[in-house]
Amino acid sequence: MFLEIITPSKKVFSGEITLIKLPGTKGSFEILNNHAPIISTLEEGKIKIIETNEQISFFDVPGGVVEAKNNKIIVLAESA
Repeated sequence: MFLEIITPSKKVFSGEITLIKLPGTKGSFEILNNHAPIISTLEEGKIKIIETNEQISFFDVPGGVVEAKNNKIIVLAESA
């Protein structure tokens, strides 16, 4: 899957991943390969990603929106 995490000031991450865990406003959730299309709001918390090389990264977000469709995920995060 291809992921982009974007804030109003810069692109924080761009690359291939195998998993993303997000802090949804109704609870945390994960997106894996071939996930059904989804749009969700995010609350303050940590985004966890596992890249294709199995490196694990965390990003703090104060909130935002995520859209996943056709194995492309875009996170629009608010500025801290």
